[in-house]
Amino acid sequence: MQWIGEQPQHRDRTRLAATPDRTAQLVSELAAVVARTEVAAPAWQRWRHVVKQSLRRPIYALYGRRLLAQVLRFPPPRHIGIILDGNRRFGRLSGVLDPLKVYAQGAQKLDDLLDWCGELSIPAVTLWVCSTDNLARQPQEVAGILGALEVKLRALVDDPQIHRRRVRVQAIGRLELLPVSTIAAIRAAEAATADYDTMLLSIAVAYGGHEEIADAVREMLTKAMQDGASLPDIVEAVCPEQIGRYLYLAGTPEPDLIIRTSGELRLSGFLLWQSAYSEFYFSDVLWPAFRKIDFLRAVRAFQQRKRRYGR
Repeated sequence: MQWIGEQPQHRDRTRLAATPDRTAQLVSELAAVVARTEVAAPAWQRWRHVVKQSLRRPIYALYGRRLLAQVLRFPPPRHIGIILDGNRRFGRLSGVLDPLKVYAQGAQKLDDLLDWCGELSIPAVTLWVCSTDNLARQPQEVAGILGALEVKLRALVDDPQIHRRRVRVQAIGRLELLPVSTIAAIRAAEAATADYDTMLLSIAVAYGGHEEIADAVREMLTKAMQDGASLPDIVEAVCPEQIGRYLYLAGTPEPDLIIRTSGELRLSGFLLWQSAYSEFYFSDVLWPAFRKIDFLRAVRAFQQRKRRYGR
């Protein structure tokens, strides 16, 4: 759902309306910081990490090549949805407490993910970055989430990988709830990639599955009333196909595979309508630590399942 992890214990909607200016200010300040800072760790921790990675790298490389060969023998998912969970827990485990640095670690994983999806020729990816519930968290944490997102979106505008792979970027959700600076970063990324058609990267921000369905029904009814339809005709026309035309991802294939990181075994409202026949894969790995072999394992598990679509 997020560059973040757990759902809030309380849904205090009043804070969302009470602090937009403060949140926007914090987002702006923290976004500037992340662009020029790196997560620091004690020297001994960095050396221990380097040694471990050096020992594991040949084994992982061999295993990764084997996994990739297996996955390439079968058709890939047409659309993968990913709930990016576990950022806060990863930050606590690595000693990083600053919200912006915590979520920046998760945002950096996007580059790897696009490489992995491009290698498998996966045409659509939807990432849940921030839920509507997440917006009710403390202003500093919301600013960290949105600040990291802003920095990443601005980087995508001139990212050679995005243009080489012809990735079209779009944002879905109740974007009107976001600070002006976040919306501006979204629009810039969308405009810079509007003509691309090889891969669709949908970023779900200020997104909730219930809200998406409610918005679709509201838009459908509004359109019918504007066209002069009577109430009995409107009621008669309500059907899944009609509602589906007004969803945020209308026109995009429904996700074949939904991955959630961090070990949580729930959807939490992600793509509720579209996931009716999706295959689910839950990984214990926290999102910032998610590796190519974890991604390939998820895809392989999907390919090994026999999909029945309720039949």
